[in-house]
Amino acid sequence: MEPINACVRGRGDAAVSFEHVGLSRGRTVILDDVNAHVPWCGCTAVIGPNGAGKTSLIMALLGEMPHKGLIRIGRNAAGKPLRIGLVPQRLNIDRGMPMSVLEFMCMGMQRRPLWCGMRADVRARAREFLELVRAGHLASRRIGDLSGGEMQRVLLSLALVRRPELLVLDEPSAGVDVHGERMFCCLLEELRLSQGFTQLMVSHSLGMVARHATHVIALNRSVVAEGAPAEVLTGSRMQSLFGIHMEIPVREEGER
Repeated sequence: MEPINACVRGRGDAAVSFEHVGLSRGRTVILDDVNAHVPWCGCTAVIGPNGAGKTSLIMALLGEMPHKGLIRIGRNAAGKPLRIGLVPQRLNIDRGMPMSVLEFMCMGMQRRPLWCGMRADVRARAREFLELVRAGHLASRRIGDLSGGEMQRVLLSLALVRRPELLVLDEPSAGVDVHGERMFCCLLEELRLSQGFTQLMVSHSLGMVARHATHVIALNRSVVAEGAPAEVLTGSRMQSLFGIHMEIPVREEGER
């Protein structure tokens, strides 16, 4: 598969802009006057304690939760809205379901029901995208037998089918061990650079954020801080955000 050209800044100041975004459930305020942006072509991480509204912000972006304020999604160089791909935190499936990874991929790619058979071109394309995320060896595995890290790769593969210009991930390292997390994030970085998408992810792994993010939004119902990892992931900032003083080593610019 030919990669997309290197990320090109589309129209607008940012790939995504959150302007005075508010969100409530009943009397509970989840997001309060959120103002932040997602720069073009980078990896933006949204961090914060449990209940900070991180996933709700993503759901509002995707149109899944009603909100106040404006969420502006950028347009590509052709003036069309950015294509969005989503890698969810988890997928609720019957783990006893007799479906292979390849069948799962085809089900998400073709319009006709799976029991009508998998078209040869769809099957070939599914294998192509599995290979892209180094999961081609999983094609014949039963979907319910996958580990957390393997499932994340399959979900990433399915998200990439749309050739997204904005890839959104909700807790991509959830249920993945430290080694698997590092491998997955290195893969994401390689794909971002080769496929040319802008990345937005919610993450609780500050080590992963320090290593791979290029921009950080620290959220606790409202924006506490925003900027480069070295500016946001400071000991005093982490103390105020999480209640624990943490010194997080941040990758220097240009370091791989």
